[in-house]
Amino acid sequence: MTADRPLIAADQVTKRFGDFTAVDDVSMSVGAGEVVGLLGANGAGKTTLIRILLGLMQPTRGSVTLFDGPPDQGRRARLGYVPQNLGLYRDLTVRENLEFSTGAYGVAVPELPEDLAAHQNTLVGSLPLGAQRRIAFLVALAHTPDALILDEPTSGVDALSRARLWDTIRDESDRGTAVLVTTHYMEEAQECDRLLLMSAGELVAQGSEADIVGDTTAVQVDTDDWAKTFSVLNDADVPVILSGTSIRVVDTDPARLEQVLDDAGIRAGVTTVPATIEEKMLSLARENAPA
Repeated sequence: MTADRPLIAADQVTKRFGDFTAVDDVSMSVGAGEVVGLLGANGAGKTTLIRILLGLMQPTRGSVTLFDGPPDQGRRARLGYVPQNLGLYRDLTVRENLEFSTGAYGVAVPELPEDLAAHQNTLVGSLPLGAQRRIAFLVALAHTPDALILDEPTSGVDALSRARLWDTIRDESDRGTAVLVTTHYMEEAQECDRLLLMSAGELVAQGSEADIVGDTTAVQVDTDDWAKTFSVLNDADVPVILSGTSIRVVDTDPARLEQVLDDAGIRAGVTTVPATIEEKMLSLARENAPA
């Protein structure tokens, strides 16, 4: 859905910890009914940015707005948040967690899906991770928020649980909720209306998947001896990605790649192809790696 106005926004936000810059001059926004994916490798600054957007951390420079104002307690009450650690009380039951959260907002406890209702008196900490994440969503949505911030909401759960959680995200988007979600799953990134890519604290690209990848290319290596090929390239410090038996290389001159393979006596076909988002992230990580 196309955003009409930003409900969540950052304007030239920078956050420094001593000499270290965790977030560097980032401007971004999420509008009503929009699902925006925030991508980046570990340490890119995603979680720090989220904490600033939530008003849990003050920026060194720049400003953030929630619902056209500062992220104060009143505006945060219109927000649903699922942190990486889920924010649940593991030593309370499912129902006690929901009662605690809804009591804070003065709303009724939501009806549990049938499969979770059977465990409403079970300690949250004893439930599978997929069930815990669904409960975290129920807690975040119980007060019908106008915006959602989800930090790795499907990490560590099976494919079916991920699909269910993304059904919920899309339902909220269709209702007009602004959604900002971080994810490491590239197939989930494709579910987003718009993507933001962070690297070394900077917002380096935004837009569609094609916008994010830009003119970055990869090289596909076709060979019968994929195991030896992977080992040789890896030993040569070539940034190689193995998916099943498919080998792809990013950020490497095809001529150098062919030379490495020839020196090892490996016969292979080498084809330049458009990079994926994951390969773009790998390329950026290599660019920003310490010398």
